[in-house]
Amino acid sequence: MTASNVLHHASSNPVTHYRTATVGGVEIFYREAGPSDGPVVLLLHGFPTSSHMFRNLIPLLADKYHVIAPDYPGFGHSAAPDHAAFEYSFGHYADLMDGLLQQLGVSRYAMYVMDYGAPIGYRLALKHPERVSAFIVQNGNAYEEGLKAFWDPIKAYWADNSQERREALNVLVTPETTKFQYVDGVSDVSRIDPDNWAHDQALLDRPGNRDIQLDLFRDYGTNVPLYPDFQAFFRQHKPPMIILWGKNDFIFPADGATPYLRDLPEAELHLLDTGHFALEDKLDEMVPLMRSFLGRHLDDN
Repeated sequence: MTASNVLHHASSNPVTHYRTATVGGVEIFYREAGPSDGPVVLLLHGFPTSSHMFRNLIPLLADKYHVIAPDYPGFGHSAAPDHAAFEYSFGHYADLMDGLLQQLGVSRYAMYVMDYGAPIGYRLALKHPERVSAFIVQNGNAYEEGLKAFWDPIKAYWADNSQERREALNVLVTPETTKFQYVDGVSDVSRIDPDNWAHDQALLDRPGNRDIQLDLFRDYGTNVPLYPDFQAFFRQHKPPMIILWGKNDFIFPADGATPYLRDLPEAELHLLDTGHFALEDKLDEMVPLMRSFLGRHLDDN
């Protein structure tokens, strides 16, 4: 291979940068890749992971799109202040993501929302509806039909903010549960990198992190009353949407996927034969669907 061929080959592989910004007095880590003048795709991660969940997706979008994937405080490489001195809430997270985007000069963006990323992204959309160009929804809920049996002990905590109810949720941050989230509903577990749950669990096991997660389980209840507002946003603004949903997910089952079509009948829905972290199993199926969708809705936007 000649030197020019080597350079051409290298230029076709987007470089991911790993950066930190101070937003609202807290350090926010984010991954960034792609052309600075390309359409922005904001990747919002779920629990118990971080922007690490997008490590394989980012290079597959960044040839064309300006991709930004932050870690929320208490997750990944972002700061994790003591929960007694810092508000761990979905509203606060949405404000911090808004502040990060403003620092980066981003005023228009598509969002990939998954799990916790859905209420954070939808709260961001309510703040700035004119800035949202499209949604990629992957196992992220906005309808009460999607809160099934997994949520019963969490709902009990919402109803009774007692230490007993709080401690009952400790099981959700154990190694067994972390691994379960990656392998449940997956037909071929050899497709799932075990580094996923090792990486996530190491971060969950940091001193003080359990209380951060328990605070967030409690605060998740504040998202449910906003579901009608999220749905009204969909009806009013009609954002382009593709739904890529692991249909075997016990946490966010497919019951939460189909109701989107009530409010966005033109949304594109794909139920995938996998579980919660669909990107780990079905990246090869999801990327062509995403790129086709983004090409139709962002490239001339």
